Amino acid sequence: MNGAAVNREATLVKRPRPRAARVLPRARAAALALAAVAVAAATAGCAAAPAPRQAASRPAVTGPRAAARPAAGARAVSQSRASGRAAGATCDPGASSLAPLGPPLVSSGSYMAKIRARGYLVAGVDQSTYHFGYLNPLDGQIEGFDIDMIRAVAQAIFGSPDKVQYKAITDAERIPDILNGSVDIVAHTMTITCARLGQVDFSSVYFDAHQRVLIPDNSRAGRGLADLGGQKVCATAGSDSVTTVKDYPSRPEVVQVPYWTDCLVLLQQDQVAAVSTDDSILYGLEAQDPFTQVVGPELTDEPYGLAISKQHPDFVRFVNAVLATERSDGAWEASYHRWVGPQNVTPPAARYAG
Repeated sequence: MNGAAVNREATLVKRPRPRAARVLPRARAAALALAAVAVAAATAGCAAAPAPRQAASRPAVTGPRAAARPAAGARAVSQSRASGRAAGATCDPGASSLAPLGPPLVSSGSYMAKIRARGYLVAGVDQSTYHFGYLNPLDGQIEGFDIDMIRAVAQAIFGSPDKVQYKAITDAERIPDILNGSVDIVAHTMTITCARLGQVDFSSVYFDAHQRVLIPDNSRAGRGLADLGGQKVCATAGSDSVTTVKDYPSRPEVVQVPYWTDCLVLLQQDQVAAVSTDDSILYGLEAQDPFTQVVGPELTDEPYGLAISKQHPDFVRFVNAVLATERSDGAWEASYHRWVGPQNVTPPAARYAG
């Protein structure tokens, strides 16, 4: 696995606070200690990880869940659609997948049958994105919303959600690992874009996110990227967040690292002024460091899909049948409430290209 390019031990460095009355040394130390343990655990192993256990319920993520969007004409255009136009293609990332042909059944000769014969599903996942794909340092289990989606697929194939071999990968490794066949499926807060659709297939949209900005709570960049011109903003290599930051009119400077927890460390060390990516990821970072806050408008639409090789269209339809069940039987809402937040939400409606 690629190593991080920052000193993870420095997570405990305390950032100077001009507004001293707001600094709570013990609370800060405890919060950063938790982040340090999480980051260290996230790099402890890069191959298969044990199947997650059902953890005790935890408090929902707090903080602002959305900022008012600017008018459509003023809002930054979704990178997924922009990349499609740049390539001369027309596509709708939200309706690009193959429709299920019925309930999720493992038929003879199908790719699902091959997975069953192998004895386990191989899933490329993150292990450092709190609430989505996260290696819990307390019990060594990978858990989160993305992991629940993978467990549902394993349940449909094997009758058990535990028959999964997790491969921890970076953002930049997601598509290569699909193309070289080292994983069957990727669940990694991965946005469906027109450019990516030229390389891999995706499931239907299972989560809607939007790119925003994370700043220290003593920062004056309350408008997000608009206030960060010429300043360093962190994003992971291989993420579409990089393009959004680079192309923003205020011209921030992008700093690229392998993992989002690397960005949090750099922010705590004052080596970057902000982190910018999907709000779903930023809320997890904010939960790990309460001296940060998510700000600014929603910059892009980020529809998440499970990535699968174009060589296995039957598996794409099967996974979409699993997701249809998750939407209809309440499992999607249960996972959302457990990992993401307590709001009354409904899953994204499934739309297909064929």
